[in-house]
Amino acid sequence: MDKLILDKTFKRENYTVARLPRAEYENCIFEGCDFSKGNLDNQTFLECRFIDCNLSNANIINTTFKEVKFSHCKLIGLAFNTCNAFLMDFSFLDCNLSFAIFTELKLAGQAFISCKLEGADFVGCDLSKSKFDECNLENIVFGRTNLQKADFSSATNFSIDPDNNAMSGAIFSNDNLAGLLQKYKLKILT
Repeated sequence: MDKLILDKTFKRENYTVARLPRAEYENCIFEGCDFSKGNLDNQTFLECRFIDCNLSNANIINTTFKEVKFSHCKLIGLAFNTCNAFLMDFSFLDCNLSFAIFTELKLAGQAFISCKLEGADFVGCDLSKSKFDECNLENIVFGRTNLQKADFSSATNFSIDPDNNAMSGAIFSNDNLAGLLQKYKLKILT
């Protein structure tokens, strides 16, 4: 059994070469830590917070994220689809999730607040009732994605094919409706 680490704060640690010790981390704070291209596989994070951390391209195979909050983090290219999906629960505030992979995950009600999701892959996801608040969705990939009742009202730069995704009840503003019509190559005047 992995050891349990409770209520500990890790500040400005570098885990790019030497790995974070394998353990179950509960109610811990990681602030200004660098995990980029490092190994976070087979870890468990429960009710933890990552603040101003770089996890870009880290190995997160079989890692558990339950009630984890990411704030102001770089999560570029992170393959969330390789994590332990059981009880997966996280939130993102002002994070760079460009090229992150979420394929086939159940993320109903997921909140993305002020995030950059350029080129992120959500093929086959359940994103029903999710919120993309003030998010840049340039080149994001949706396909066979459940977007029912998802809120895109303040999202920008997206292109979603309504014929290839479930979108009943999805919310958009008048300003961003063009993102639903791009495949038709229409000219929309404002």
